Amino acid sequence: MQMPRNLKEEIVFTAIMAGLMVLVMTGYNVAMAQGLSSELPMAILSAYPLGLGVAIVLDLLIVGPIAKGLAFKYIINDYMKKNTILIGITISVLMIFGMVTLMSFFGIAVEGKLSQGHVLATYGHTWIFNLIVALPLQLLIVGPIARGVLGKMQKTVAKVEETEAETKAAKEEI
Repeated sequence: MQMPRNLKEEIVFTAIMAGLMVLVMTGYNVAMAQGLSSELPMAILSAYPLGLGVAIVLDLLIVGPIAKGLAFKYIINDYMKKNTILIGITISVLMIFGMVTLMSFFGIAVEGKLSQGHVLATYGHTWIFNLIVALPLQLLIVGPIARGVLGKMQKTVAKVEETEAETKAAKEEI
């Protein structure tokens, strides 16, 4: 399982992961709130940029660091450290819970539902319905896509570095 190894890879990975997750989850939530209609695509596209921006900030500055910190401090043991798939799944699940928790709040705030009665019931309903969609979406579809792109990127960088090292070694022999 491919994991980001530096800031550049983290940014690319987060952009793909957040971009796809926010697109699908925005579509899901807008459809749940407004129903299926001819206005749905425009409603999704208009809500997407703000949702994406918020998701990236939350991912990079809050949820990601907390999820990784909790995973390595309390969950990932010596056995799991031998298997990067277990590490990736653990961090992914914690990330999903954190992002669903914060983005569900963001969604009901944007929809103006914080000022209405039954805020906790609305939040609880939104949270569980988002979790039901986000968990398999991230683990089975978006995560593998993002890791596939990251893996190709890492292989390309490795080939370039190998070629540069060979070129440098050849020049030193001359």
